[in-house]
Amino acid sequence: MSQKPKPSHGLTVCPDCAEPLESGDRFCGACGHDLAAVPAAGVEPDRPTMAIVTPVAWPDAPSRDPGSLSTATQHPGDLPGTDSGGRDLPTMEVRTDGPVPPAAGPAGRTAAGGGDFELAAPDPRTAVRADPAPAAAAAPAPQAEAVSGPPAGDPAPAAAAPGSALCVACRAGRVDTDGYCENCGHAQPRERDHMERELGGVAAVSDRGLRHHRNEDAFAVSATTLPDGSPATLAIVCDGVSSATRPDEASAAAAEAAGASLLAALPRGTHPQQAMHEAIVAAAEAVNSLAEEPGEDGAEHDPQRHRNAPACTIVGSVVADGLLVVGWVGDSRVYWVPDDRATPAARLTEDDSWAAQMVAAGLMNEAEAYADERAHAITGWLGADAYELEPHTAAFKPDRSGVVVVCTDGLWNYAEGAEDMARVVPADASDRPLHSAQVLVGHALDGGGHDNITVALVPFTAVPPGAGAA
Repeated sequence: MSQKPKPSHGLTVCPDCAEPLESGDRFCGACGHDLAAVPAAGVEPDRPTMAIVTPVAWPDAPSRDPGSLSTATQHPGDLPGTDSGGRDLPTMEVRTDGPVPPAAGPAGRTAAGGGDFELAAPDPRTAVRADPAPAAAAAPAPQAEAVSGPPAGDPAPAAAAPGSALCVACRAGRVDTDGYCENCGHAQPRERDHMERELGGVAAVSDRGLRHHRNEDAFAVSATTLPDGSPATLAIVCDGVSSATRPDEASAAAAEAAGASLLAALPRGTHPQQAMHEAIVAAAEAVNSLAEEPGEDGAEHDPQRHRNAPACTIVGSVVADGLLVVGWVGDSRVYWVPDDRATPAARLTEDDSWAAQMVAAGLMNEAEAYADERAHAITGWLGADAYELEPHTAAFKPDRSGVVVVCTDGLWNYAEGAEDMARVVPADASDRPLHSAQVLVGHALDGGGHDNITVALVPFTAVPPGAGAA
């Protein structure tokens, strides 16, 4: 999970109930203990960000003036895959067919110190999919949160209302209207703990992971048409900044706003790259609106509340008219994985992070930068306390079919390099995007699930020569 540099209370567990804490927590999530009342541990002095003295080797986005926008396309192979970690993370073999044996996967594990409840984490690769509700005639609206089926092995109907669903812990008791099992008393997972959505050939899966007490990621996936009737698919993935307040609200607001902006702009004929830029700006405004202003609920007496406003990162992709457009702010990423695995995969985004700045400035190599404790401190985010907003966008025109992987660091920490990502993406990802997204989330859970995990897959079909691509 992305982190903004900020003072920490220096505690790892609550002094009252021993609940695991994160550095940005102001209150214990289990007992509500005020952590500000605990004497702060000594912290090291701030290390100022060093200026970049050499430019980042990345293509400049075209002019933001719609009248002068150029396509500025590239082949994904022009940008070699980047192994930003420079080291292998412990992972287990990922199965792409059938259930995972008990010894191989996390399905039977409980999340140690998981927060509000101790439940076996459902394995998304074996989850029973819900029958979708009857679709309305109108075009689907963008959704920041996904629709998910019941946990693996749950025989209850996916649409079961509270009070009629089976408990995910004991698989026997019914769940009452308060969300607790009448048989064993376990609290049931919240809606955002595991989310899935598949729509118009694009799919996404988000999971709380095994170490966090809530899911602070969000996504929006949708499909629409351009003015000429050709299809366009989009995916937005947002990662809440855990050291900020209400990061889950920030990611949800950003994903919803960006998805709605793209759905409004693309059918009007706005160039996809310009539409992506506008979507990131709309997402930033949505997150900014969550900040508490002076005079609101006593905020004037606590300046830290505005300085630590809700924040998140954002990354997105649009596939339309033979173009692959990406946009981002922060350290969530987009990878290009061709269907022909003999062709190199590529990473299409560059992190806004301390480590990336050090490498770009030539002050450290990748192995040194990403071994530093400051490596994942982000230098760009959406939020009222962010620096000047600088959305990054790029357009590509692949000459072959493949799949676009849009993900948070909860996944790419376990497959950092483009070649690593290509190895764990199932070979049939373009045909089965939801199944493949489940497999990728399972790969991160098998590796330890230390963070929230979100991935969206957008298949890309190459336009035959002479077919009139943009």
